[in-house]
Parts: sequence; C-alpha cells; structure tokens
Amino acid sequence: MTIDITTNSAGETVKFGQNIGSQLKGGEVIAFYGPLGSGKTHLIKGIVAGLGAEDAANEVTSPTFVLVNEYSGRLEVYHLDAYRLDSIAQFEQIGFDDYCHPGSVVLIEWADKIEQALAGINYIKIELSHLGQTARTIRITNAPDYIHF
Repeated sequence: MTIDITTNSAGETVKFGQNIGSQLKGGEVIAFYGPLGSGKTHLIKGIVAGLGAEDAANEVTSPTFVLVNEYSGRLEVYHLDAYRLDSIAQFEQIGFDDYCHPGSVVLIEWADKIEQALAGINYIKIELSHLGQTARTIRITNAPDYIHF
C-alpha cells in the first residue's frame, strides 16, 4: 500500500510525524528518501516526539557528522544518517544490526545510499519531495496496517 500526503509547512510535517510516532510499536525500520531541504529531519522530529522523547523539537538534529543519534521515549530510537557514508561496509560497521530489535525504532536518513543493506528487511519507505516553497509531498510505502494516517 502506498499513501501520499501533502503538508503545507514545517509545522504540519512535524505534526504528521507525531501521528506516525504515536502509533509505532517497536521493531520498525523507517528509511527516508528525498533531496536536501525536503523535510526529512522535520518529519523525524515529529516521529521522535510521537514516541514520547523529551524536548524532541530541540533535541533532534540530523546526525550527519556523528552518524547515529539516540533518543529515549517509550521505545529506544536510533536516528542514522547515511549521507557521509561511502560504502555499505561503513554502514554495517556503525552497528545497524544491533539497533534493530523489538524495543527500538530505527530511522535512516539518506537511505538511498545504503539501500542494498536493507535488502531482506521489511522496512517502511518514506519519500519526501518539494511541492512548493513550504509544501511537501510525503509518499509512504509498506506501512504496517496498525498505522493510520
């Protein structure tokens, strides 16, 4: 199943992410695709807030240089950024497999760079694109039935 959503501001994108995060049960891997400035980090801020992390609006930043940020909410949240990775081997070296367990949610920005490593994993794919100055199209593929948009 594929769902397309349009948000008209960064705030709407965050709020949409909160809705998603509030419904996650654990064990999900979510791969984010989209160009720079398409709203990936705003959506992730919302998801992390929906998972109950304290001060998600200020705490959540893209882990471009540190590669992995960890947040605590009702589940463990691992926010990975593949932007600076040069190979699948580098992705595997950061411990991706260790982050994937029933008590966690794994969020991967720039997933197109490591998509090969996701082969065989049942992951949620979220593609973001610019629709205008502040509007974004969010396409979600392979969402579990328990998430309602």
